[in-house]
Amino acid sequence: MLEALAALSLSLANGPTARPETCDVEIVVLGAGQDAGAPQIGRSDDPAWEDRALSLTATSLGLVNRRHGARFIFDAAPEIRDHLKALDDVAPRNGDKGADLGVDGIFLTHAHIGHYTGLMFLGREAAGARDVPVYAMPRMKAFLEENAPWAQLVTLRNIDIRPLSANATTRIDDVVSVTPIPVPHRDEYSETVGYWIDAAAARAFFLPDIDSWDSWRDVAGIDIADVVRNAHVAFIDATFFMDGELANRDMSDIPHPRVAATMERLAALPAADKAKVRFIHYNHTNPIRHRASPHSRQVENLGFGVARAGDRHCLAPIVSE
Repeated sequence: MLEALAALSLSLANGPTARPETCDVEIVVLGAGQDAGAPQIGRSDDPAWEDRALSLTATSLGLVNRRHGARFIFDAAPEIRDHLKALDDVAPRNGDKGADLGVDGIFLTHAHIGHYTGLMFLGREAAGARDVPVYAMPRMKAFLEENAPWAQLVTLRNIDIRPLSANATTRIDDVVSVTPIPVPHRDEYSETVGYWIDAAAARAFFLPDIDSWDSWRDVAGIDIADVVRNAHVAFIDATFFMDGELANRDMSDIPHPRVAATMERLAALPAADKAKVRFIHYNHTNPIRHRASPHSRQVENLGFGVARAGDRHCLAPIVSE
């Protein structure tokens, strides 16, 4: 057991790595972009139009438990079709779950377009899924139940909404548990949460959207540095690298923490803690979307990491009996 935990710690510290033959529970980065992805609508100058390898899909994580043949998704992005295919490539579906989608549950963070609208593909016009568990906070649950077209997913039993409560842990099997943590964000239609994802040997934190680290600390008494210390890997909001990225919009109306400011805030952390950070949910204007950019190199040189689609992180290695 000690050898397995040591190997897990090394893999997390050195970056994304997981192999089916050695990992029971792992997280797969399915998408890492902001809600609208890239190339973004109306941006004909985006290089991703010419080179689709530069495209981004909206942020979503897959969670695989090979011990039980179970698969979960955190946030239902508009590109959920591509995300499920990517998940099939990493962990083929087991049996007929969710109209053969192989989805044992979908955890939603909030009601902004990149985080829940993929649910539309579970309906009668597409998969015609049956009772796919969708885990949602109270306002998010009410939003889906009371507004078309999402309400039809409920009435036709394409989805089965499972209520969550703030800071209350839901055990999804004998190995994995999930805890929603409320955060301040633009909550027009629902509350916003991040998630602690706990497995046998490690824990991950997923927070793609927040207004500011200061407001979270002031409202809830939670400091992002403490979150990183207590995680084995932390996927945190990286929507913008710095002010001025949106030339035609007032960025004070979009108060995400800037990556540069987050790195400055976490600068005093030991190197081992910095290495846990994976910046995710980056806008098409954020230069860290490009692996070879000076900004991506800056993030890496300062000891942090950028989440990329296809990254895999082991939370529970297979332990010999």
